[in-house]
Amino acid sequence: MTRIVAIRPEPGLTSTLEAARVMGLDIAGVPLFEIRPLDWDCPDPALIDGLLIGSANAILHGGAQLGQIKGKPVYAVGQTTAATARDAGFEVAAIGKGGLQNVLDAVPAPMRLLRIAGAEHVPLTPPEGVSIETVIAYESAALPLEHSAIETLGDRPIVLLHSAAAASHFASECDRLHLNRGDLTLAVLGPRIASAAGAGWHSVHVSPHPSDSALLEMIRDMCV
Repeated sequence: MTRIVAIRPEPGLTSTLEAARVMGLDIAGVPLFEIRPLDWDCPDPALIDGLLIGSANAILHGGAQLGQIKGKPVYAVGQTTAATARDAGFEVAAIGKGGLQNVLDAVPAPMRLLRIAGAEHVPLTPPEGVSIETVIAYESAALPLEHSAIETLGDRPIVLLHSAAAASHFASECDRLHLNRGDLTLAVLGPRIASAAGAGWHSVHVSPHPSDSALLEMIRDMCV
């Protein structure tokens, strides 16, 4: 069976590994990123109607500032993020599928949203009557690909890439360690990520929808 390797940071890594194993996929985790909290200032809560959350890390690493906005409803990108918000005491108003823009498109106007994001985050276009203020609460710090982890990759593995930063960093690490890109297949969450990975890979497969479940289903079909 083809070995699949996920390099995303926690808590997403564990979520991906568990979902893949339920599908019967042979998957290993080689995290190449570590989430680190950043200092941020909370805007006046009176000027916020809701919270736009694109990752569980916004809640896990948001720090004491979250206490000022605990009563604001959360518009979450997916089930994992929603569950994390509930565990932290937030009310979840909506749970999206297929990306944060889809969540935003369904937000009722008028609405003033606070987006708690990471240093790397996708641009969003709010619908009419909806405004967004963005704060940066955490960053994803790149880690080196250790020589000891190369064995985990196995022979012609499929590597999962969930962000453009992950794609760029993984490509750089492969070049640094003189790994042959032609021996590696990439499965990525979207076209922007594929572009960031560059050329020279055995093949690059783009998920039909920007969700972890769709990505894993695509990989399952590839492995049949």
